[in-house]
Amino acid sequence: MATSLLSFHLQIEKPNNVSQYQIFPAKIQVLASTLKQNHNRRPKIATTAITRKQRRSGRVKQSLEDCNTSSTGKLLSFLNSGCLNDALQVFDKMNKSNTFIWNLTIRGLTDSGYFQEALEVYCRMQIEGIREDKFTFPFVIKACTAVFGSDEAKKVHSRIIKLGFYEDIYVCNALIIMYAKVGSIENSEKIFDRMLVRDVVSWNSMISGYVSSRDGLSSLMCFQKMQVLGIRPDRFSLVRLIGGCALEQNLLSGKEVFAQVIRNGREFNLMIQSSLIDMFGKCGEVNYAERFFNRISQKNLVVWNAMIGAYSMNHESLKTFSSLKKMQEDDNLRPDIITLINLLPSCSKLGALGLGKEIHGRAIKNDKFPHLVLETSLIDMYGKCGSLILAEFVFFQMKQKNIISWNAMITAYVQNSYNKEAIDTFKNLKNGPSVPDETTFASILPAYAEIALPKEGKQIHGYISKLGISLNTFISNAMIHMYAKCGDLLSARKLFDSMLFKDVVAWNTIIMAYGIHGFGVSSLSLFTEMLNEGYEPNRSTFVSLLSSCSISGNWDEGWKYFNSMRRDYGLDPGIEHYGCMLDLLGRFGNFDCAKRFIEEMPLKPTSRIWGSLLAASRHYRNIEVAELAADRIFSLDNDNTGCCVLLSNMYADVGRWDDVARVRDLMKNRGLEKTTGCSIVECNGKTYKFTNKNRLKIESDIIFQVLDIISRKIGDDQDNYNVYTFKPSVLLKRRAKSPIFHSVRLAICFGLISTSVGDPVLVRMNTRICENCHKATKKISKMANREIIVGDSKIYHHFKNGCCSCGDYWR
Repeated sequence: MATSLLSFHLQIEKPNNVSQYQIFPAKIQVLASTLKQNHNRRPKIATTAITRKQRRSGRVKQSLEDCNTSSTGKLLSFLNSGCLNDALQVFDKMNKSNTFIWNLTIRGLTDSGYFQEALEVYCRMQIEGIREDKFTFPFVIKACTAVFGSDEAKKVHSRIIKLGFYEDIYVCNALIIMYAKVGSIENSEKIFDRMLVRDVVSWNSMISGYVSSRDGLSSLMCFQKMQVLGIRPDRFSLVRLIGGCALEQNLLSGKEVFAQVIRNGREFNLMIQSSLIDMFGKCGEVNYAERFFNRISQKNLVVWNAMIGAYSMNHESLKTFSSLKKMQEDDNLRPDIITLINLLPSCSKLGALGLGKEIHGRAIKNDKFPHLVLETSLIDMYGKCGSLILAEFVFFQMKQKNIISWNAMITAYVQNSYNKEAIDTFKNLKNGPSVPDETTFASILPAYAEIALPKEGKQIHGYISKLGISLNTFISNAMIHMYAKCGDLLSARKLFDSMLFKDVVAWNTIIMAYGIHGFGVSSLSLFTEMLNEGYEPNRSTFVSLLSSCSISGNWDEGWKYFNSMRRDYGLDPGIEHYGCMLDLLGRFGNFDCAKRFIEEMPLKPTSRIWGSLLAASRHYRNIEVAELAADRIFSLDNDNTGCCVLLSNMYADVGRWDDVARVRDLMKNRGLEKTTGCSIVECNGKTYKFTNKNRLKIESDIIFQVLDIISRKIGDDQDNYNVYTFKPSVLLKRRAKSPIFHSVRLAICFGLISTSVGDPVLVRMNTRICENCHKATKKISKMANREIIVGDSKIYHHFKNGCCSCGDYWR
């Protein structure tokens, strides 16, 4: 067979020379012009990898040199044994007048992963006037896909059409895979649909294309159509189909494939076995994966990696590392790069930063970088372990970034509350070659929710629409949350009402949206509507519901829903639910009941629980309870700046200056600094930022004149800070820091003079609004006959006609 194939190729006549301007893609043209100056130069192969292969195949090489074989036979043998430098030496000395010799060399380089070198040989082939045939292009396509992108891939396709190979089945199969890998599955479908003849490889290529495009449903449908047409699947079909089942997390279809393998009497080779373990793991059936894994007598590294990955995906972190140890001890296998990638999520789950660093060090030691997937996984791990410095280090050292890498870095910032840095990274992403996807927006929207104003929220909404990204349930939920946190409750409700398919997360989000704006009655009404629609509440639903009750002071409803969690829905309350109830108890000043409630909790109290008690004691000026809560917080959290500031202010209010000094010394010793008050307001499409006693260059005189007038009209000026309230030595300092000059008042005044009469004024703060500013803003809303919306670090306050939606508690 091989002899007849050789003679067939030797009979091909040498075609006319091809101009170098016909060489494609454009990047290869530059390479070709260089090669033309020295077209006998061999492609430069990385010596380290080749030398390693040559050492392993030294005996093969020696036997080949001893044998009296033809030049073509030597070339083929050297290529198959991995001795690429020797193969290229033979190639240079050969008569290269026929296409077959060139195809052999291109194929050998491509199969060994030397794609750039394969393209260099292809350029030489064209320069020397050797015409390609249908066997050339599958390997050229593979190399071009690995080195270049979609634009160059299309140029390769154009060349194929020009030479008339567009109907060849082998070429079409390669094109299907090529377009799928460069993210153009639509072109893969077009080629597949236009094929006059398809073999099992064609179907496998299409199924594989869908899987690589993460469209598991289409891969299952394609396989079903293949069976209807009577095409018998091979083991590659089944492996790819199992991958589609894993993507869709379709356990039933996966079991059907499993049964089909048994029914058809196919051998369970390691490739199918590892694919089944991976599928069971991604479907959440780790017990199935374990049972199947334990039946395999001889396990290779791929099988172990599949099992380790299954444990990692299902949060069986300890089993992940025990499997690694067993793999090394029982089967004497060393972890490869896939093993390391599979281990990193378990480090994140355990918060094992040290183990993550060890894996990173091992990858460096074994020269595994650059590696896109490994680097992205490291960013994700470092972000979840709270080590942003190391996450940034890996990200900025990456030679190549894809959209998943950008998403990982953005998510790391958001998870660690570095929202400004997340937004800056998102803007850098927009200015680069990568295009944001659904995951990008799901990651960045929470950052906008924390620090943005409605204008910026609407801008990113418009950008999503411009990119043609459909508002699926996941993104819609994130946008509802963003609008609510930005202060635009109306837009949040409109988006919720426009959703065709709502899930329980959507209901939870809109219930919380009304809750943080102080509209508890609307939250309760939405919960009733949710139940009537047939949705089953979960733990997050009750967090939203109980938060709404505590914010709006709905005592009876709060206890009613708290008790119904376990009784009606079988849900055990978590620490957040107990925190909401403690907020409710504190709101009504029921401290004895609150302390008893904490003592009887089945969960260990956290700083969140004691913080609720501390905030309530501040409202009722109960120093004894405040000191108890503060002591508990200090024992749990050494870096709680808010606790120190709140306690210091309470001591100052009652004139305990020695205690004020003690708390401030404590903050100084622990390196804690009070957060600088900052407020932002949006006017005429621009965002203005104010800090306490800040004077803007723009309209600063007008702002302070208006502030002075308003302060006098509402009876709130510096004279309120007198010797009866404060110690004489600090009176002047206190007057200089008067709430009159707090950032929120400056922002409100600027909003009043810069917006149309009758329009609401929206201000966002980075701290809680103080009691004095809360009282003053109520008076200002009545005096100016304007609605003033102030979003502090806790909730939104809607001031209207001298009243606040919070009921004067959350201040």
